[in-house]
Amino acid sequence: MTTISKNCVISAPRMRDKGDAIPTDWRFVSVEDIAATRANAIVGGPFGSDLVSKDYVSVGVPVIRGQNMAHHYVSGDFAFVSPDKAKQLQANTARAGDLIFTQRGTLGQVSLVPGAPFDEYVVSQSQMKLELDARKASAEYVYQYFVSAPGQKQIIDSAIQTGVPHTNLGILKKYEIPFPPTLMEQEAIGEALSDADALIESLSRVLAKKRQVKQGAMQELLSGKKRLPGFDAPWGRVTIGSFTSCTAGGTPSTNIDAYWGGNIPWMSSGELHLKHVYGVDGRITDEGLRNSSTKWIPAGCVLIGLAGQGKTRGTVAMNHIPLCTNQSIAAILPVDSYDARFLYFNLDSRYEELRELSAGDGGRGGLNLNLIRGLEVPIPCLDEQRAIAQLLADMESDIVVVDSRLAKARAVKQGMMQELLTGRIRLVQPAPNAKLSRARFADDNIASTVAERRTLLNG
Repeated sequence: MTTISKNCVISAPRMRDKGDAIPTDWRFVSVEDIAATRANAIVGGPFGSDLVSKDYVSVGVPVIRGQNMAHHYVSGDFAFVSPDKAKQLQANTARAGDLIFTQRGTLGQVSLVPGAPFDEYVVSQSQMKLELDARKASAEYVYQYFVSAPGQKQIIDSAIQTGVPHTNLGILKKYEIPFPPTLMEQEAIGEALSDADALIESLSRVLAKKRQVKQGAMQELLSGKKRLPGFDAPWGRVTIGSFTSCTAGGTPSTNIDAYWGGNIPWMSSGELHLKHVYGVDGRITDEGLRNSSTKWIPAGCVLIGLAGQGKTRGTVAMNHIPLCTNQSIAAILPVDSYDARFLYFNLDSRYEELRELSAGDGGRGGLNLNLIRGLEVPIPCLDEQRAIAQLLADMESDIVVVDSRLAKARAVKQGMMQELLTGRIRLVQPAPNAKLSRARFADDNIASTVAERRTLLNG
């Protein structure tokens, strides 16, 4: 990783150029200006009849399709063609350092071709390849521009909207990029943003793994298939209604202003996605409470979404403060004989089952309190319930920490893109005649240099 001195991080006054502010020594260039001069440097996929599903084989030259463009580099499960078929499609070949754009389908997808594990790829009918002139342009810099908000906007705004939205080679050639004056500066910007991408992808993998491990632990521990050390007593099964009470809330009339804006927290079913509820947006008054079916529930209830065709129905949460809810939330009240966190994890692991348990319309209706009361749950001894719940809560806390780091890393990268891809922050000393001033990140009083933002990413 390149070390970036604070003395090299400087900014230029902005000037108007094609509606965007860039430094005086930058310019706008078209994709066509920086493409390689050889034939097929900018090319689409083969004609439909030249590449069909019967051409695919189990091993050979990979074909880049939309499903391979979810990340920085093309990756994932590839289809393959034989080397002989790839030779027939030589004009549609992509190699390391080329950029791939989606032509039709998920517009805005952009990926780089890596140097390994394959030497070459074939571009499918729904993708386009751009080979850059390496003497003029850094592939990483150009990639980072096109995945930035302005680059994505340019792709979407220029798309042909008749029929299935799509773009074409002529449009791709005319895309314009704010361009630093030297290849060295492009490479420095690309490296800084690529470092941020690497951390984001690493954290994403860690997060996915932790979620997978937790899911596996829930399946084993909550079913009794795996027992924690020190516990061997048999488990029983009981219905929720046999050991506790369930209730639903209500909504004060929205036509009466006097019912709203008070000091009583009121939770809507859309807030179940918080999972652990420490605060809600809604507020009602004492008058609203008295004149509706909503009611106070204590902290520590297990909450279940009763209705909705989206993801809300069957979603499980816990409230950690006393509050009121709307009528689309069932609250299972806490009792001393059953650990509320154990019950939360058990029901949270049964999301699909809860959605299928809906009353009416062949499963398209909603849950109700009677269905909730009739749900069977396992009943280990209370100490075992608590031990299992604590283990799963620790896993959940680890996931929250990684998820928070990932969100921060994404936000920091967005800030870096806004500064570096516009020339507001410079990583390479510009020419002496450029008008310059000391720089700060305009949106961040703490991280005033790219080096400090990198520290934030790794912190």
